[in-house]
Amino acid sequence: MAPPFRFEVVSLLPKSFETLDDLGVVGRAFSSKIAELRVHNPRDFTSDRYRKVDDEPYGGGAGMVLKPEPVFAAFQSIPLNGRRRVLMMTPQGKPLDQKDLYRWSIEHDQLIILCGHYEGFDERIRTLADEEVSIGDFVLTGGELPAMVVINGVVRLLPGTVGAEESLLEESHTDLLLEHPHYTRPSDFQGMEVPLVLKSGDHGAIATWREKQRQLRTKKQRPDLYSRWLLKQQSSQSKINQFLGDSVKIRIGNGYDIHQLVPNRALILGGVKLAHPDGLGLEGHSDADVLAHAITDALLGALALGDIGKYFPPEDPKWKGADSLFLLEKVVALIEESGWKVVNVDAVIVAERPKLKPHIDLMRNKLAERLGVEVESVGIKATTNERLGPEGREEGISSHAVALLARL
Repeated sequence: MAPPFRFEVVSLLPKSFETLDDLGVVGRAFSSKIAELRVHNPRDFTSDRYRKVDDEPYGGGAGMVLKPEPVFAAFQSIPLNGRRRVLMMTPQGKPLDQKDLYRWSIEHDQLIILCGHYEGFDERIRTLADEEVSIGDFVLTGGELPAMVVINGVVRLLPGTVGAEESLLEESHTDLLLEHPHYTRPSDFQGMEVPLVLKSGDHGAIATWREKQRQLRTKKQRPDLYSRWLLKQQSSQSKINQFLGDSVKIRIGNGYDIHQLVPNRALILGGVKLAHPDGLGLEGHSDADVLAHAITDALLGALALGDIGKYFPPEDPKWKGADSLFLLEKVVALIEESGWKVVNVDAVIVAERPKLKPHIDLMRNKLAERLGVEVESVGIKATTNERLGPEGREEGISSHAVALLARL
């Protein structure tokens, strides 16, 4: 089992976070050790008899300001736990976005959240933060409620919190559009009937109807989001037209990887943790994600830059248990530094079990995020070897990938 995601909150009101234990799937995520929460009170790090954490502002003015010493002391008492990000909750911060929650959930193992109070932070406390975050253009009495919003939003994206991970991809704000309408039994309630298309059994027609409803609902209820979505569609089409119309140079690369299935190892493909029916996982120095490795090798191969082992050698302890999506992201940065960009990738996973189709969309989304491309530019297929070869005998899982690059 993967180590829990750690939330470390610096707050003057630690008891306010106890309510998170009662929030359904979020509370269960904490009880099942998918995530852990620790609250650090700056008052516990004061040295005076009154446990003073605030003082009058220099230059005068209304209100009190949080002193830097106890906040710094509380922060410095927190042990580093893997990939860390420090957030400051403040109305001056960047507006919170669903993509932020998703980014923090996959790129980090530990979030430290600083909660303000009174008139605000001493400006020197801001030097601790990697990002300043706001949940809206309004002012609250403290940063605890915004911090709980962040914790709730990140926890539900962690593997194992929500039963069907692929359902997370269909939510409002994932791709700027709001979610489509939902219906359940009865089909007729007080004269309000479920649309016939949803009862037709025609999955293609249902998908088309839902996409149309998402656009209509967003246009009506959030015209600001709808305008952003339209601009994004126009930009994507413009890039395609430009690429097809210009005589740009392209490079194509192939990648392949295979790892052995063994007990007591995680099974991770495309950054998605899966459950093998026999409890098997992939053996390797890193997390052994053969899909991410094949794509990484395809990208490197397109520019004749070697393979993944050249940059992340298995004999180097630094890469032991490494997140392969993190390695992929580093290779994408190397490619861009070389003057190229990823246009699209296409990959095949060869495995007898487990069933991969329900997880393909989530894999595509995770890979597209690290590749810096639209989800539509990532193709993933799953197949079996008809019981032939090492994959057919369930001795291992392999992946083949092709990548297309173009000059920047």
